[in-house]
Amino acid sequence: MSYCASRFSTVRRPTIEVMVGSVGVGGAHPIRLQSMTTSDTQDVAATVKQSIALAEVGCEIVRITAPNVAAAKCLQAIRTQFTAAGFGHVPLVADIHFLPSAAMEAVEHVEKVRVNPGNYADKKKFSVREYSDSDYSTELQRLHDSFSPLVKRSRELGRAMRIGTNHGSLSDRIMNRYGDTPLGMVESALEFLRIAEAHSYQQIILSMKASNPKVMIQAYRLLVQRMAQEAMHYPLHLGVTEAGDGEDGRIKSAIGIGSLLLDGLGDTIRVSLTEDSVYEVPVARAIADKAMSLWTADRPSPIANRPDDGIDPYHFTKRETATLQFSPGVTVGPEQPPRVVVRAGADLTATLSQLAAGKLKDTPAEVILVQLEAASQLPQLPDPGAAAYALELTPALTPAELRPFAQKLRPGTILVREFGANDAAPLTAFAQFAREHQLILAVALAPGDLPVLAPTLQQLGGDRLIFTLNSAKAGPDLTAPAHATGAYRRLAAGLRGLGFRAPLWIRNTPATAVRGDNSFLSKLLEASFLTGGLLCDGLGDLVSIETEADAPRAVRLAYNVLQGAGARISKTEFVACPSCGRTLFDLQTTTQRIRAQTGHLKGVKLAIMGCIVNGPGEMADADFGYVGGAPGKINLYVGKNCVQYNIPQADADAKLIALIKEHGKWFDPAPAPA
Repeated sequence: MSYCASRFSTVRRPTIEVMVGSVGVGGAHPIRLQSMTTSDTQDVAATVKQSIALAEVGCEIVRITAPNVAAAKCLQAIRTQFTAAGFGHVPLVADIHFLPSAAMEAVEHVEKVRVNPGNYADKKKFSVREYSDSDYSTELQRLHDSFSPLVKRSRELGRAMRIGTNHGSLSDRIMNRYGDTPLGMVESALEFLRIAEAHSYQQIILSMKASNPKVMIQAYRLLVQRMAQEAMHYPLHLGVTEAGDGEDGRIKSAIGIGSLLLDGLGDTIRVSLTEDSVYEVPVARAIADKAMSLWTADRPSPIANRPDDGIDPYHFTKRETATLQFSPGVTVGPEQPPRVVVRAGADLTATLSQLAAGKLKDTPAEVILVQLEAASQLPQLPDPGAAAYALELTPALTPAELRPFAQKLRPGTILVREFGANDAAPLTAFAQFAREHQLILAVALAPGDLPVLAPTLQQLGGDRLIFTLNSAKAGPDLTAPAHATGAYRRLAAGLRGLGFRAPLWIRNTPATAVRGDNSFLSKLLEASFLTGGLLCDGLGDLVSIETEADAPRAVRLAYNVLQGAGARISKTEFVACPSCGRTLFDLQTTTQRIRAQTGHLKGVKLAIMGCIVNGPGEMADADFGYVGGAPGKINLYVGKNCVQYNIPQADADAKLIALIKEHGKWFDPAPAPA
């Protein structure tokens, strides 16, 4: 059973309606925006002030941590004062992790309670133990007894609940049976969901958060598939936890959230940034608006008529591709990372100088894309160094017009041209010209035209070809409106049907844009949705961000999207949680300070966690961890193991660097370019 109605257009998944106070989630309601206060919950005035600030920037549901009973009791005063300030219509959510007693207090005062199945009445100590079926049944009964009082009281009071699984805090019981996997995350949530249904309680929203967008995407897909098998139709809350700050945090969030929304999954979202939480809401608003603009009421074609894009949506596998060499330093193929293409400006020499001036060895522009209007305008292409060239040809250009200037074309140069369903003859001519001069042909076409051109392509063979989407985006599709992600998936499906392993080039152009303004945030979100989402499905051998005119900035954005999708690591990877009332140090300044000292460590993954709720679990996915252990004290981790306890924060940065050096992962930063 598929996790979504269509992978080629955005058909929203139908769910039951869950009322969080007066705010409806799921059903026919729009995507709802959430965020979280960062103050100490027992500081009632500060928490009310932050709640008001969030509501004023468009946050529709405000979450507040309740780590203990004392904090949970403060929710009554917070609710009263928040309502008196004119925000009675904005529901509050109590965030519970370890204490059922805190949940039982919180449910009396707020409209929704969030529980973490990995921590609620369970434990995580990374202990290894074999559970017999009898042992497991005993544990499930213990969960039933611990969770049932909250379910019953929520039903009596008309409260909603979120069962929020975190990849970083799966219980030892789940870890020992299912491992640290999307399946383990799903099973953890379903255990609690079945207890709720046993009490006829259905006002439930679910989430499957992880700091790794691939894991997060796979977990949500699997959850929906498993719920569908059991005729469950609960709304989803989407988020990438510990996404970090700045451009990186926005990219990781947009990859995970956007990929799912474009598949029709998701009813409420939070963008988790290590910044003041008011900055999360505009990003969430932009993501939601882009996704909702693609919603269609049209039902997709029957399953029998849908193309198979060959993607296992629950396990990551990179699409197999043939090896092509563009230049001595640029090769695509099964063992190669996706390559970065950048569009040159009108002055090619100036663009090359601009790229060289700002270029770092780990983030080069590997293919320079040049617009060519007429063969006579073909410039003498300067030496691009280790990069290669791509020439984008207008449809009017012919091989005959190019032939007199062929000596200007370096071997391995890519010719990019759009082909329609009636272009079999030009396609043949260009393919032969490319082969004759040791060039490569990038075939830009609509997925619907691929079957028509299939006989010609099969005669030509798949060698020395690249495929990409033409400027018309999707062309004839199975459902309307089509979108670029679905079109690329359909193109990959068509290539698979032909048995072609030709590389796939993901191009972000104005034609692939969903909607939005011309701001850098809009461009970033578009690139994350399209390029990041496809990379998480294993698609993409070349990528380009052609919506950004500034070449160095376009290159940087491309590499950051590659890093966010886990497709190519070019710098230190940071996993940093957003602040909340549990945080034991200033996360924003600490993250920025550690980034300044360690941001040159390519391939090293550092986790910066405000407390131990998700800290130990996320340490298992990081090389080193910096975690709040007590006020003013830091615990340092290697993987999931805490190796130094209660270090004064003033000494913790130096101790972290010493730990990285001890494990042989430190190198001094390169001198800054002149």
